[in-house]
Amino acid sequence: MLVAHLPLYGLRVRTPDLELRLADLAELARLGDAAAAGIHDPDVLPFMHPWTQEPDVGRRVILGALAELGQWRPDDWSLGLVAFHDGEPIGRQILSAKEYAVTREVRTWSWMGRSFHGQGLGTQMRAAVLALAFDGLGALSACSAAFLDNHSSLRVSEKLGYQPDGVQVDAVRGRPTISRRLRLTRERWALHSRVPVEIEGLDPCLEMFGLG
Repeated sequence: MLVAHLPLYGLRVRTPDLELRLADLAELARLGDAAAAGIHDPDVLPFMHPWTQEPDVGRRVILGALAELGQWRPDDWSLGLVAFHDGEPIGRQILSAKEYAVTREVRTWSWMGRSFHGQGLGTQMRAAVLALAFDGLGALSACSAAFLDNHSSLRVSEKLGYQPDGVQVDAVRGRPTISRRLRLTRERWALHSRVPVEIEGLDPCLEMFGLG
């Protein structure tokens, strides 16, 4: 069985409205369709790289998900869980870290099909992987960043207890663009974690996270 070789395929993270897990190929194809149908307003660019504006965005989503697993190392990993709502894939929530066994710090980013925005599902997606990080993997801190005009992402961070962690300037499409950095500590998470989250199948995966 696949899960015997890649126990990550047995990992499940559930919230009241979502299940987050790795997807099989058929599900990745449906996820690619969701991405191709639109992720954000065409006049807005919420990501550092304009991958959502490429004509083959569905293919990029599928190949990106497969590449993450192919490049996985316990000291440098990126877990791209697919969010399922009523059985359909609606987006991806990524949790990543380098030298996690030493730093105990994770980073997050995500995307969700445009038709699902404004329903609180983005908050549940982020809360799910934060619970995985803090409650399951023993993280000490989680970092995120968003452009100043990415109000939805910044609101999610505020709801979940993140605090300002400075700013950074990057070159985006040839222009300087400011992002707001945010950090959530284990103590702040304990005070703000209000979304019920259930984690299943984590123990066999710990070695893959560098914790075995």
